[in-house]
Amino acid sequence: MKTARLQPAVERFLGALGHSPDLIVRQLLWRGSLPIAVLYMEGMADSQTLLEAVLIPLSSGIGDKRIPDDSGDAELERLASEVLRAGDLALVDDFDVMLDRLLAGQAIVLAEGSSRGIRVNVAGMEERSVSEPLTQTVVRGPLEAFTENMQTNVALIRRRIRSPHLWIEAREIGKVTKTAVSILYLSNIAGASLVEEVRRRLDAIDIDGILESGYIEEFIQEKTFTPFPTVYNSERPDSVAAGLLEGRVAVLVNGTPFVLLVPGLFVHFFQSAEDYAQRSDISTLIRLLRYLSFLIALFAPSMYIAVTTFHQELLPTSLLINLASQREGVPFPAFIEALLMEITYEILREAGIRMPRTVGQAVSIVGTLVIGQAAVQAGIISAVMVIIVSITAISSYVMPAGSMSISVRMLRFAFMALAASFGLFGILLGLFGLSFHLCKLSSFGVPYMTPLAPFFAADQKDTLFRYPWPRMIARPSRMNSKNPVRQKSAGNGGKKH
Repeated sequence: MKTARLQPAVERFLGALGHSPDLIVRQLLWRGSLPIAVLYMEGMADSQTLLEAVLIPLSSGIGDKRIPDDSGDAELERLASEVLRAGDLALVDDFDVMLDRLLAGQAIVLAEGSSRGIRVNVAGMEERSVSEPLTQTVVRGPLEAFTENMQTNVALIRRRIRSPHLWIEAREIGKVTKTAVSILYLSNIAGASLVEEVRRRLDAIDIDGILESGYIEEFIQEKTFTPFPTVYNSERPDSVAAGLLEGRVAVLVNGTPFVLLVPGLFVHFFQSAEDYAQRSDISTLIRLLRYLSFLIALFAPSMYIAVTTFHQELLPTSLLINLASQREGVPFPAFIEALLMEITYEILREAGIRMPRTVGQAVSIVGTLVIGQAAVQAGIISAVMVIIVSITAISSYVMPAGSMSISVRMLRFAFMALAASFGLFGILLGLFGLSFHLCKLSSFGVPYMTPLAPFFAADQKDTLFRYPWPRMIARPSRMNSKNPVRQKSAGNGGKKH
């Protein structure tokens, strides 16, 4: 600040914030003669910490002997070094920095005769406590989820990885919101090129505000248009810790419980934290079930449309007669029938999510049962179509990552249109096109279908199958980790480093 007078300095803060009523200014006389002002934002500063670290220490020196009028700088330094009781404080001489710290919940201490101020970290506000995950639930495993407070989220990861190699790089993104964003990685494992690429993409973001990690995800994901997610997000600290141990990089955004992990490959979206808490044979069976569910959710309606419209000879005669009798009174072709049911189900699903929790689940269940049964009885929809749409919808929930489930829901309509136009030939064309598209994708320089295409035999131990832990000696090879070995071989007793 240019002026050393206290009142003009206080007025400058008040003017910068439009004389906002939540800016609190407490004025004191330090040692009987030196005017001091304490500024903080109501609701963003912790009142108890502010009282114990700032106000009580300053009040204790009110009756001391008088000090010279020109010693404001010296007294401010004494306050910072001897009087104030906060662990995080510093002298600041830039008005913009002080204003930014004030808006972050810190207190600013100003003194008559000094052009500087003290910023004291007393930030604290009401926040949600650590609770169970809402979207990535498990039967066996930790039941902790991230919160909206980034410091809490970092602590949850550090509790699992107590290593000095867990490095954190802090940034502020958003010209208006100035949202705190942190990069987390293990310096002795994560590849230097991957960390540098994450830095470059984050530093290139130029936007007014970041309100959720989804903003960051859209900026740093690959520029190729694709319905598939190329950045993994998780609300589970154990999943993020496991990703860091594989050499991936985490991006934390203040104000959201979802943490980003890069690179995000196709196989990652079929892996669950529960896979590594259970025996390998059980985990393998469940993981194969997820891939089967992916195929059912993607192809079941289109296969039904193709077979009933173009390839009836593929069905047994008795089944064909049964289907024909069910569809005898249905006025629509199979494609329109499936389209009506799929759209109706999507509407019911969205309504169930947006409605109040007390009635949302009931409306979804009752709406699905009542509408499905009434449509069959009215002859608008065949009973088998209700079965097809139901098993398709249930299969889409088997995938642990919701972002992959949404991708399947979008692609399902495209395959239904291809099946209605060209039958099985159209489905094959769509499958070939989808395969080419997936093989062309990459995430932060790593091919999206790794380790399936390109094929890496060494990495198959944690792809379709999950080998026992003593046999998963190396980290995924395409992560380009500095330390590719995560444990000693079983021949050496299976002991980890």
